[in-house]
Amino acid sequence: MAMPQQPSSLFELKFPQSVGIYDTYADAQKAVDYLSDEKFEVQNLAIVGTDLKSVERVLGRRSWGTVIAQGVQSGISTGLLVSLVMLIFVQPRSFVLLLLAAMAIGILLGVGFQAAAYALSRGRRDFTSVTQTVATRYEVLCEHKVAAQAREMLLGLPGARAAAFE
Repeated sequence: MAMPQQPSSLFELKFPQSVGIYDTYADAQKAVDYLSDEKFEVQNLAIVGTDLKSVERVLGRRSWGTVIAQGVQSGISTGLLVSLVMLIFVQPRSFVLLLLAAMAIGILLGVGFQAAAYALSRGRRDFTSVTQTVATRYEVLCEHKVAAQAREMLLGLPGARAAAFE
């Protein structure tokens, strides 16, 4: 009887060797797909993002108006969630009254928490943004015992021979 693999071992190759380096994830994925189409045992492969960088995209200026709007928005979603949970456990006389009360409390709490956080920041971060970690290169790794075969097969990938001479 085969032992189930540990989740972390799914991402590990025993003796990995590089079979290709690509500028985009789509190109690395295309290489693995090509190997799959050529009947290569793709369970011996891994796509690894390397040269990681953090990218922060600034979305806009933060002011009291945007802080209050964000508080109202989060309060509405919180109020809806609370009213739906209460509806499951409590049989209210009026669903509309329960919904309005939960929304009002949610909005008050949402605006209160957002305003407190903004006031405590003292203008140190007057903008909103989202942050993402991205790779600048993608490397296809392969188990050592079949790496030479994978490299040779990848030479048949359209455009691979021209890229080798760049």
